[in-house]
Amino acid sequence: MSKAAAARAQVVRILIGAGKAAPTPPVGPALGARGVKSMDFCKEFNARTAHIEPGVPTPTLITVQPDRTFTFVTKTPPASYFIKKAAGIDKGPGRPGHEITGTISLKHVYEIAKIKSTDEHVKHLSLEAIARTIVGSARSLGVQVVP
Repeated sequence: MSKAAAARAQVVRILIGAGKAAPTPPVGPALGARGVKSMDFCKEFNARTAHIEPGVPTPTLITVQPDRTFTFVTKTPPASYFIKKAAGIDKGPGRPGHEITGTISLKHVYEIAKIKSTDEHVKHLSLEAIARTIVGSARSLGVQVVP
């Protein structure tokens, strides 16, 4: 590895349950390999996600600097989590597109879209565009969207 590559910040993407970060896999190995004390991250992450219901999957982007300091950004839970919760199902179908596992209303779709619209990577999209992607995610989970 060249010196220029070694001096760049590294980004680690992990899906962690809110308030449930522990120095066990996947957090420990991902940060330990980059020289970061995983316990420091876990304490800060758990404090920052204390207001969220424990265990809610929270996508997290951790930026590790060359001097082993880190910053992290938490995002909203995945759309599939909200869809499954609204439809009252635990998991998607065995054969997506062939089985219907539950239904959600269009109101649910727009509620999820409102939550997802706070994420940085979809700020430029309209609420309708975000809702369309959620309808697509619902379809792949075997959840039917009813008016």
